[in-house]
Amino acid sequence: MALSSALLMAGCGPDSHEAVRAKALAFQAKGDLNAAVIVLKNSLERAPQDGEFRLLLARVYLDQGDPVSAEKEVRLAIAASEAVDQTLPVLGRALNLQGKFQQSLDETQRNVGSKDPELLCLRADAYLALNRADDARQLYQFALETRPRYVNALIGLGRLAFLDRDLAAANGFATDAIAAQANSTEALMFRGDLYRAENKTKEALAAYGKVLTINPFHRTANVERAYLDIGIGDYPAAAAELKAARLIAPGSLLVAYSQALLDFSIGKNVEAQDAIRTVLRVAPEHMPSLLLAGAIALNLGSLHQAEQHLRHYMEKHPDNAYARKMLAQSLLKRGDSPGALAVLRPALNDGARDVQLLALAGESYMQAADYDQAGHYFERASALDPKAANLRVSLAMSKLGKGDANAAITDLQLATQLDSKSPKAGIALVQAELNLQNYQGALQAASALEQQQAGNPVVLELKGKAYQGLNDGVRARATFEQALQKQADFFPALADLAQLDLAAGKAEAAEARLKAFVTSHPASVEAMTALAALADAAGRDADTTGWLVKAVAVDPTATAPAVNLITQYLKLKQTQKALDIALQLKVAHPDEPDLLDLMGKAQLANGDLAGATDSYRKLTVALPRSAQAQMQLGSLLMVTKKDAAAEEVFKAALAIQPDFPAAQLALIELYVRKGWHDLALQQATRIIRAHPESAAGYQLSADILQANGKSAEAMPMFEKSLAIANHSEALIKLADALRMNNKKEDAARRVGAWLQQHPNDVRVEMYRATCTLNDKQYGIAVAQFESLRARNPENVVVLNNLAMAYHLAGDQRAVASAEQAYKLAGDQPMVMDTLGSILVEQGNVARGLPLLLRASSLAPQAHDIRLHVAQGLIKSGDRPAARKQLEAITGPQIRFAQADAARALLKELR
Repeated sequence: MALSSALLMAGCGPDSHEAVRAKALAFQAKGDLNAAVIVLKNSLERAPQDGEFRLLLARVYLDQGDPVSAEKEVRLAIAASEAVDQTLPVLGRALNLQGKFQQSLDETQRNVGSKDPELLCLRADAYLALNRADDARQLYQFALETRPRYVNALIGLGRLAFLDRDLAAANGFATDAIAAQANSTEALMFRGDLYRAENKTKEALAAYGKVLTINPFHRTANVERAYLDIGIGDYPAAAAELKAARLIAPGSLLVAYSQALLDFSIGKNVEAQDAIRTVLRVAPEHMPSLLLAGAIALNLGSLHQAEQHLRHYMEKHPDNAYARKMLAQSLLKRGDSPGALAVLRPALNDGARDVQLLALAGESYMQAADYDQAGHYFERASALDPKAANLRVSLAMSKLGKGDANAAITDLQLATQLDSKSPKAGIALVQAELNLQNYQGALQAASALEQQQAGNPVVLELKGKAYQGLNDGVRARATFEQALQKQADFFPALADLAQLDLAAGKAEAAEARLKAFVTSHPASVEAMTALAALADAAGRDADTTGWLVKAVAVDPTATAPAVNLITQYLKLKQTQKALDIALQLKVAHPDEPDLLDLMGKAQLANGDLAGATDSYRKLTVALPRSAQAQMQLGSLLMVTKKDAAAEEVFKAALAIQPDFPAAQLALIELYVRKGWHDLALQQATRIIRAHPESAAGYQLSADILQANGKSAEAMPMFEKSLAIANHSEALIKLADALRMNNKKEDAARRVGAWLQQHPNDVRVEMYRATCTLNDKQYGIAVAQFESLRARNPENVVVLNNLAMAYHLAGDQRAVASAEQAYKLAGDQPMVMDTLGSILVEQGNVARGLPLLLRASSLAPQAHDIRLHVAQGLIKSGDRPAARKQLEAITGPQIRFAQADAARALLKELR
């Protein structure tokens, strides 16, 4: 056998060039394209520079529907110096099939003077795809002049006529093309396309069938028949057509797209997504695939992905109503009603008659709480389709939002008559009555619905809620229990029973009921979450965490239970556990907004500022219309000193929500921090213009002016703020401005007048006493602080300031007051500093200095405390250490109230 094999091998040398070519062409003619590819590849392994075989392989790949491989091979043929007039048409076709139309034009430009009708039509096809109809028409006509009755040129002109909505002319060109070449599959395919456009399904199927009679291996005809089958709901026939197409061209992107369309049509969204991703990886600009990918992502709840695909599609096809409505739906589901309205608005003219479009507009306005506009669009939609019960329900909800309860109930009653078989309208009617606290009406509606929907646990639960509203706890409990008998795993009824237990003060019974439910339904995340809430209310952190851990274990990829557990871990300051869960879940849900938010919080809690910034940056992508998300990112950028980036983000937040106080304040703070007081003042002025009746803008303007040393200009603003708001903060700031402008008497008069009108305003009284102390009126200050202590005997700040007033007044009660403040406050640097300073000045350095050192370690940036430390060190005899303390706080850029005293003391030491 071995000898026979050797002899056989010896007799099977390589085929000649012509034999290989003939064999490949024979396979191609029979439709066995895989065999043709194998023959050509085997030959090219022996002769990789054979440009002719490369070109032939490229053509076979085009027949297989694999333009990417075709492009690769034709480029190798060009590199092997294969004739341009043969290679360029193949290259142009490969690029056109990939949607690379401009590149096709650019790369065939070198032979632009050619009179080859094939190349002329390929370039015209590219112009047509780029919406350059005039350029396309000129080249098609030139091709006909070069070769009269050339089929591809006739088809191209037919397509132009169809786009011009001249169906008669388009059919005329199709007839001419078939007359020119009766067996032209391209002409017959165009005829089928026209039938399809006219909704002549039977005729279109026959035309595509004739193509397959002429060429049984025509993969596109099978695909077109599959589209028609999908359109009429004959999914088995569509699957059979695609199976046939796949046998001919297993790697065809067109077949992959068609399979995705079929899977999407029969509800296999995951399989459809896998198929469409195959197409988009190779042809990311294939518009039909982008549209389908958006629809699939919307069905799967991948809202961010759906928005990306649909926005990209609409950039090229802004008039596609289907894409517009799907994009609006994806935005609505994300809670972005302004974004949805922006998408819908161009199509919402007075003559719009698309019921779905009008209903989406109504939903968008409902979500934005604009019930007048919502009702307007629901009315228009309902007028176009008066028998649609769901539209009547939506209209009723908009009327409820406006407070027109009677009209809403009437609409809901009509909806129940329009669709008596579906419980949706009836349930909405009962819920509306419950929301209006019309419990008798709710009971009547629920009882009527129960007759049509006997045994529906949802209806029984609503009926129980009506009894509950009527304070009939016995019947409510019995009805909830009946709902559970009808459906043992119906958790809402069990939750209602647990609420009845809690209302009766029987928390243990509620917990026992929920635990029993978990025992019989171990996968009930709702029951475990409810048990966690009960444990949390009772302060049992371990039990809360335990139930949440069990809920996550049911489905580790589900977001809601994991979000609850992450929140719990953050609450318990178990930050690493929170971060670990967030990282695990991120793999399955990389764009989930709630998860990104918690991930950022967990990273912040673990000190990972860079990671948190990245998470919140992703959150702004997931929620592009959320001013709050922008605000969170901007705040982090400010913390990390990335002021320029923070400024842009805050501006983005204000572009989304111009009246967003947090972003306005953050932007002002940023400008003040950078010393850009004019910009800060401009921002505050915008707030005044937007809200002239509010004190906030005036107070911000005054603060900015005062921070810039313009306290005289700030005073009128403080006056305006005080006149509008009449609150103590505005008074104190005005008094400060008066004092800075040497108007202490005016300030004291304003403060005194305020206290006469508001004798219990502790904050203003504290401010007055502190000013008195700073003005060195120690006796009066003591009396004022003693008055405050009498009303607030354990107020640490009052006791601390009273101790300082006693000390400066030479009163021996200073130490006792400071000790009392220290006992109440613990390790508060300000209080420790007061007690330590008094002790040191009274000669008790042994006890006072350690207190000062401790206070300084807790507040290392407090320069006045370090001055007191230096004074204590001098008294202890450690002059070098004192000098070191003073040198640290007397630099040329350092300013604080006692800076001059610190410099004088340092000079004395030196």
